[in-house]
Amino acid sequence: MTVMTSTGIEDRSEATKTYMICLDVDGTLVNHDGHMSQAVKDSARAIVAAGHEVVISTGRSLGATLPVIQMLGIESGYAVCCNGGVTARIDLSLEDGYEVVERKTFDPAPALRALIKALPTAKYALEDDQGRFLSTERFEDASFGVVSTPVTLNEMLEATAVRLVVFSTDSTVEEFGEAVGAMGLSGVTYSVGWTAWLDIAAEGITKASGLEALRTQHGFDIESTIAVGDGRNDIEMLAWAGRGVAMGQAPDEVKAVADEIAAGVDDDGLAVVLREFLADNAGVSPA
Repeated sequence: MTVMTSTGIEDRSEATKTYMICLDVDGTLVNHDGHMSQAVKDSARAIVAAGHEVVISTGRSLGATLPVIQMLGIESGYAVCCNGGVTARIDLSLEDGYEVVERKTFDPAPALRALIKALPTAKYALEDDQGRFLSTERFEDASFGVVSTPVTLNEMLEATAVRLVVFSTDSTVEEFGEAVGAMGLSGVTYSVGWTAWLDIAAEGITKASGLEALRTQHGFDIESTIAVGDGRNDIEMLAWAGRGVAMGQAPDEVKAVADEIAAGVDDDGLAVVLREFLADNAGVSPA
């Protein structure tokens, strides 16, 4: 018999082996146009149906993550959003279907001042401790999940943040990365995206830190963790997992920390990984 805890995560004291499977969204579950293929959807839903704990782990904010959770049929469990800044518990019996259980906040002012000085024409957005997005003029992105509220930079400097986003239209990703690296940002954790895009969180906060808290809280061995991702913000997560899988289109520095490389997102690389996992752990042949 499998015993369910009040959190919806299975008690692993029983004989049935379950895994904690941590999945990035953009570039892993969905392509860079935001489309999830039927093969990926079917394989991920099969993992959920098999009783494994699927944790969506993403740089997206919670509002932009919830539709993905719904698409995969996840009715209970957890999501790690904002690169570890926000952890939510999924429970369809709740009024909203979820509750935020933790927000890791920081003072964005020191980093903002350094960034504004070095990148005066960049666009800035900030998710605050209430889940609102504050932004400089005309800065919207699908990863926010809500319409941002235009504010002045002075107002942004006074906010409490869980996530700070910087986007530059004047630099290549290489130039942007070099400029950010030269700033010597302290007291925060940051990662550069596929474009001239910067995500900033509290010091020491990454997808891996949020996942590790869930792993220890709910009794998974590290050997029972699998993570799949493609971005620089996935580096810590792939290194943390018992089995870290980089998508085929991932940058070299991401592939370097992974245990294996999957096919790219446009070739349904995640679907292949998940079908093979089910075959190895349920005695069935992948479709």
